[in-house]
Amino acid sequence: MFRHSLRKRVALAFALCVAVLSVLWGFAFFAAIKLSEDRVLINQLQLAADSYPVMPVNLRGYDELDSLPASLRQWAQSNPQAGLYEFEKEELHVAVLFIDHEQPAAGNQPRRAFVVFDVAGIEAASVEDWWWLLVISAVVGTLGAVGFGLGVLVMRRAIAPVAQLANVVAAIDLEHLSMDDYKRIESGRFGDDEVGMLAQTIEKTLERISAFIARERYFTDSASHELRTPVTVITGALELLEHSALAAADMKALDRIRRATLDIKTTIEMFLCLAREADDGLYSEQFSVLPLVSKAIEQQRYLLSRKLVDVDIEELAAPEICGHPQAFAIAVNNLVRNAFEHTLDGHGPITICIKAHELLVTNQLSHAADERRTANNASSHGYGLGLGIVQRLCERNGWSFSLYLKQARVVARLSW
Repeated sequence: MFRHSLRKRVALAFALCVAVLSVLWGFAFFAAIKLSEDRVLINQLQLAADSYPVMPVNLRGYDELDSLPASLRQWAQSNPQAGLYEFEKEELHVAVLFIDHEQPAAGNQPRRAFVVFDVAGIEAASVEDWWWLLVISAVVGTLGAVGFGLGVLVMRRAIAPVAQLANVVAAIDLEHLSMDDYKRIESGRFGDDEVGMLAQTIEKTLERISAFIARERYFTDSASHELRTPVTVITGALELLEHSALAAADMKALDRIRRATLDIKTTIEMFLCLAREADDGLYSEQFSVLPLVSKAIEQQRYLLSRKLVDVDIEELAAPEICGHPQAFAIAVNNLVRNAFEHTLDGHGPITICIKAHELLVTNQLSHAADERRTANNASSHGYGLGLGIVQRLCERNGWSFSLYLKQARVVARLSW
């Protein structure tokens, strides 16, 4: 599918790193072997030069125990098996071999011969061994560092396109996308592999998001004017009609039209508020809670016109909060409307409690069916019209909304 896939490049980079390290280690071991050979020969030649004109005899054979060096006689009497032995303190290496070609008689030990190699003056002294260990450790450490650096370099080059794409994506402010952010990806420069496919997908996704944002802004700008204009015209006509001499039945119809117009206006403002990506900094405005709550109660009081239900307002505090005042007004209107609509005649009172950090709207459940429905939906979709929208408005402003049952009463809680 891909001409040079990322997986293949990483595998090739790893293989190249291992091959280079193997070659370096091979040369290092080869050099160590040659150096050891040269060192043994040089020490042997130096020993002969120091003994000139008498040549040292450091390799000798013995077939009698009494002729062995005194330091080896006691050990030889223990009938050692054939093999090679080393005596570090005496600086001797001994080879034991059997020289009987015929099967020895029962109870007799086979004859042994001893080849003794005196390495005094040939093997390095302990101090020199420590120096060689230090040199070897330094070489091993250097090769390890070179291998690590080579691995980092090779792997960095192999995954450079991924890091480059990550840096480009990280530089995009996802909270404030512009129309041209997708052009910063430039997917064509990442080649025809997994990274290129990922870059192309991200580029197309950002392009679609940018187009969606453009459509959303165009819609909200147009809807803000086109939808509100008819409502404004209807409101003006209603005001003119109010000053006319109308019959009682006509006034009731006029009130219904006024309430429906208010509901339409509230719905338009609610959906426009949710649709806007940005709202000119209104989400950081300081406002008072009490006036908005009082206005919501007055706007929705008509729902209680034919119900014997009281509304108790408990003002325990006069809080001022930071956020979008229109969003807060919409949320409060929804909560008050739900409480007024779902409270039956004689099932009051409805309690609205204003505290320093929360608003509580409490109403009596009408019957058992409402209790079951509220219990099932209080933790998920809410109870009543528009509570899902209230939840979204709260999330946009950093507020908290919850709905729960308390002693056969529904409590809507809006906190900040």
